[in-house]
Amino acid sequence: MHHLLTGGDPGQATGKVMTAEEAVGRFVRPGAVVGMGGQNINRCPMALVHEVARQGVGDLTVVGCNLSLPLDLLVAAGLVVRTEQGSGNLERYGTLFAWRRAVEAGRVAVADHSHLTMASRFTAGANGVPFLPTRSLLGSDVLAALVAEGIAQVMDDPWGDGPVVLVRALRPDVSLIHAHRADPFGNVVIEGVTSHEVDMVRASAATVVTVEEIVPEGELNARPEEVTISGAYVSAVVAQPFGAFPTSVYRRYDFAEDEIKAYQALARHGDGTYASWLADHVLNPADFDGYLRRADPGGARRAALTESMRSHV
Repeated sequence: MHHLLTGGDPGQATGKVMTAEEAVGRFVRPGAVVGMGGQNINRCPMALVHEVARQGVGDLTVVGCNLSLPLDLLVAAGLVVRTEQGSGNLERYGTLFAWRRAVEAGRVAVADHSHLTMASRFTAGANGVPFLPTRSLLGSDVLAALVAEGIAQVMDDPWGDGPVVLVRALRPDVSLIHAHRADPFGNVVIEGVTSHEVDMVRASAATVVTVEEIVPEGELNARPEEVTISGAYVSAVVAQPFGAFPTSVYRRYDFAEDEIKAYQALARHGDGTYASWLADHVLNPADFDGYLRRADPGGARRAALTESMRSHV
């Protein structure tokens, strides 16, 4: 069963449990195309993004569907040169202000997509084909820009049902995700919505996942249907409770609205106060637990968020 779940040698798979510092240092390289997990304020890989920022890994191209808070932090740290995404915002909490300023200033290039075309590109990469057809974006200026960049082409359906858009496969160098749990072999369990993540991981050369808990070896053997992502696609597993804070994890904890609103207020101005916050909360703590202690001394907010989620599921 180990071999079935991991897709490889179980003896090698045990080496997948690492610290965030080790995993980022090994798999996130300067100039990488980074697939970003999470969606808006749900299950974003915040601990890993903090570690990337601390290590100063730059010249990154960040790709995903809705690139939200993780992208904004990396842009604010000066580490991103390009994004390819369906959207970049925190929905009712506003746009990504650091990202928007960088785009307007010409420091970050952008390739706009629909969510469907991004998901289709990951699906193509996951299935080892060079492109997939879709009718998304037909007639739009977004499509014209993607065609100009060589990301999409328009052709006639060979069966005679009008034009279709061919979107080029996207294969990230590394993807970063946060999940509920995993075993030491990297078999990952995600509860609730997965959005683009499964195909993105399958398309990636490497994947680093933080989890709320690492379960003992063999625990998933009796319930293989729970495994969302096989260990065959996972390069490193990092145990990090509250690793998505201040975003939410279904059945674990709610999102911290006050923290998100406070961040947006700082990011909107982008002045010295914001730079100080970034240094004190992201760059200077030794690890993500240090950030959590600074953001939530004593853990009362995390306890309240846990209770809030429990009362709604």
